[in-house]
Amino acid sequence: MSDEPDTRLLIDGVLTDAPARFAVLNPATEEVVGAVSDGSAADMHRAIDAARHAFDHTGWARDHALRVRCLLQLHDAVVAERELFREELIREAGCPRALTYGPQLDAPLAEGFRYPAELIGRYPWETDLGDAFVPLTGVQTSRRVLREPVGVVGAITPWNFPFEITVNKLAQALATGNTVVLKPAPDTPLNATRLARLVAEHTDIPPGVVNVVPAADHLVGEELTRSPKVDLISFTGSTAVGIRIAERGAATMKRLFLELGGKSATIVCDDADLNLACAIGIAPCLHAGQGCANPTRMLLPRSRYAEGVALLRSMYESIAPGDPQDPGTLCGPVISARQRDRVVGYIERGIEQGATLLAGGPERPDGFDRGFWVRPTLFVDVDNAMTIAQEEIFGPVLSVIPYDDDDDAVRIANDSRYGLAGNVMSGSLERALALGRRLRAGFIGLNGAAGYGADVPFGGYKASGIGRQNGSAGFDQYTEIKSVAYPAAERE
Repeated sequence: MSDEPDTRLLIDGVLTDAPARFAVLNPATEEVVGAVSDGSAADMHRAIDAARHAFDHTGWARDHALRVRCLLQLHDAVVAERELFREELIREAGCPRALTYGPQLDAPLAEGFRYPAELIGRYPWETDLGDAFVPLTGVQTSRRVLREPVGVVGAITPWNFPFEITVNKLAQALATGNTVVLKPAPDTPLNATRLARLVAEHTDIPPGVVNVVPAADHLVGEELTRSPKVDLISFTGSTAVGIRIAERGAATMKRLFLELGGKSATIVCDDADLNLACAIGIAPCLHAGQGCANPTRMLLPRSRYAEGVALLRSMYESIAPGDPQDPGTLCGPVISARQRDRVVGYIERGIEQGATLLAGGPERPDGFDRGFWVRPTLFVDVDNAMTIAQEEIFGPVLSVIPYDDDDDAVRIANDSRYGLAGNVMSGSLERALALGRRLRAGFIGLNGAAGYGADVPFGGYKASGIGRQNGSAGFDQYTEIKSVAYPAAERE
């Protein structure tokens, strides 16, 4: 166990330093928290070759018992260094300490490795379809369907929830028998390099099965999308990058899991508990709004619009950005100067297009001279055609939109290129469920509930992605389907 960040690459079972390094900044202070080995394109191809060899020439893809043992070993190793992961995540991602006890660390760690390990034993790796007479051959035929690992997985992870997303990609890909090359985001590589050391030093995972290549240059990760030796790309990030990955991977017919952007809406019905509903409206402030499923549009009925706006205003005026080390902080910094400038640009666009600014704004928060900070910002009287209602901002910004009736609310919520998540608040569960069924999104919460868990499929409709993370659906996407037929007379 080491309190110091691990900064090495993991390639073919060996932890190694690269000649060059790049700095990792604390977004709250702009201080350097580590200097990580800067992987090159050549390093990436060595990792790809190692993963290819491990898949093609070892028993990893077929040995279920080994995979179970290794995943549980990795779980135990991460638990032993849980507090070191926690501190690194706060420093490198700027995530509030409170969130590390939920979705940033403790929630994915609870079941992220153990659930896939358990699912290995009950997943339908082989399905017997029974016998049938096949006129084409004139033979009574037995048919089976096999599920087999895809092969080499290139996993590319983002900076907003780096540990959570890495665990959910890595564990399911490994559980299904694939080998992996992980490319972490250059803003937040330290959790991945610590994980790499645990793989190498505390598990029986064979060399080449897990490879970790941090790099400052995003184009190093693009080598995964070009290589014919990589079978599937598992990517979480922006829709624009997801489209680029799909384009680059088309030449080699890459299988894809893409969990992309969102512009999720919360429909507040006229019979809803308005206090509870508006409490959801502060969700875009958590981790400075850097979450793809954040409910960044709130739809209020005109009959209760003034009441809801007043509640939201009081809530937003009481939220201030704060030190992510403070357990009481909800809204920390955004990840970088570039991201801060991007969010501020959207706030300025909202003002220019005529939305009413009730709280926050583009100015730097008082008392924060260093770091990348944005004020929690509330816009009301937003038209759904405005830029702030259509584009993913990835910052602490809520757009409030009035609506006339249930049909109008559904129309507005679905009037988006995205379809990742949504919420419905109503005094009637039946009404909330009926509206939730009409929303074109992959993840719906009703009356404040959130179905997060290792067994819950997560992903989106439309431009929010392809495929699902977690659950048996997550297993499905990391497997290929093989149909097998043979004369029924030869059935054992």
